Amino acid sequence: MAGVVLAGVVGISAFKYGYSYRKKVAELKIGSAEEEAKRVIEGAKSEAIRNAENAKKEKLLEAKEEIHRGRAELDREIKERRNEIQRQERRIQQKEDTIDKKAQNIEEKEELMQQKLAKLEETQLELEQVKKLQMAQLEKVADLSAEEARRIIMEQVETDSRHEVAMLIKSIEDQAKEEADAKARNIITGAIQRCAADHVAETTVSVVNLPNDEMKGRIIGREGRNIRTIENLTGVDLIIDDTPEAVILSGFDPVRREVARRSLEKLITDGRIHPGRIEETVEKAQKEVEQIIKEEGEQATFDTGVHGLHPELIRLIGKLKYRTSYGQNVLKHAIEVSHLAGLMAAELGADVALAKRAGLLHDIGKAIDHDVEGSHVTIGADVARKYKENERVIHAIMAHHGDVEPNSIEACLVQAADAISAARPAARRENLESYIKRLENLEGIANSFGGVERSFAIQAGREIRIIVKPDKVKDEETVLLAKDIVKKIEDEMEYPGQIKVNVIRETRAVDYAK
Repeated sequence: MAGVVLAGVVGISAFKYGYSYRKKVAELKIGSAEEEAKRVIEGAKSEAIRNAENAKKEKLLEAKEEIHRGRAELDREIKERRNEIQRQERRIQQKEDTIDKKAQNIEEKEELMQQKLAKLEETQLELEQVKKLQMAQLEKVADLSAEEARRIIMEQVETDSRHEVAMLIKSIEDQAKEEADAKARNIITGAIQRCAADHVAETTVSVVNLPNDEMKGRIIGREGRNIRTIENLTGVDLIIDDTPEAVILSGFDPVRREVARRSLEKLITDGRIHPGRIEETVEKAQKEVEQIIKEEGEQATFDTGVHGLHPELIRLIGKLKYRTSYGQNVLKHAIEVSHLAGLMAAELGADVALAKRAGLLHDIGKAIDHDVEGSHVTIGADVARKYKENERVIHAIMAHHGDVEPNSIEACLVQAADAISAARPAARRENLESYIKRLENLEGIANSFGGVERSFAIQAGREIRIIVKPDKVKDEETVLLAKDIVKKIEDEMEYPGQIKVNVIRETRAVDYAK
């Protein structure tokens, strides 16, 4: 046990001794390392200082070289600018010298001009004195004062100028008329040639052919009950006279007359003629006519290319199929006017669609003028306005007979197309007496004016040529005479289309060589 303790004591002592020894060794190494570190640091500091000094010297040298280069560049630039300033100073000096010379020349010229102006003033004074002396001598010789002579000359100049102006105006008007007439003829002729229309003339009565005269008795019926039923239901008068195998239907309303004609033809074909059957047949005929009216209206809009019309307007257009004017079918007339107005509008660069639309609707009032009071122009405008038609179309309807002044080219074209359609050959029927009376009235109006020698109504009354006495009517007065005759014709006569008034004045000088 003691041995063990002794061994532990010895071990502990040995451990302490070893620990002390290692500590001392370590301290010695640390001290040596610190000294070595100090030496290294001192050496590094010395080297850094030497490098910094060297770098500083290098930078100072570079800075000195840069300053030297900059100073040299600055000296060179200063020298160049100094040279440039000297050159500019020399140029300015030269310009100043030039300006001084010009100023001197201007002063010399001004002085010369002043001298010339003074001489001109002296000359002008002399001329004024000479002019006054000459005027005094002229007044003495002419026995007229200057004011009187001036007045006479002005009057003569005014008279001559008026004559020349009148002749110039007449020449310009003649040239304009010739050119306008030629162009208008070309446009109208082309439109007429391109618009093919039927020559239709219808009467105000309808004739129904009968298979035999015995049918007349069956149509009349017992105590006239059949004929009274037909007349009451259709509003048309049946004229049964000595005309063989025919019954005449007379009625103011063409649609009713068409219903009666169709009803009577159906009754004759069927053979059963009595009041009950008549009522059924008339009702069927009315429906057929209404359908035909609708189809005709739609066909008319299709043929003319007019779209977007109110259905009631289309129905009224179709109704024109059974309306005539002076024997001319109004529906065919409306279609023809639409085509003509469209063709002329295309030639003139106007609104083709508007012209065709107004042309188709211009006589729409004739479809109901039997039922509504007023002229067909007013009725047509009211109907178009009622169904929200274009205002320009309404104006063309109002203006196509001159009730209002046309304010658009389309309205003028509809007016012209209406006249062309109505005045073309075989378009309308007129009795001989009224035709001759219109010609006589035309010539009578022309002959009522002073200075008229003779007048001739030609071209079916669409033109009148008036020969005036040259000793009573001057050339410039013929224009006024034509306008006066036109105004009187418009005030006193009614006529389709337009009438051309042609005033002719001729002066002849005749001599004989002996």
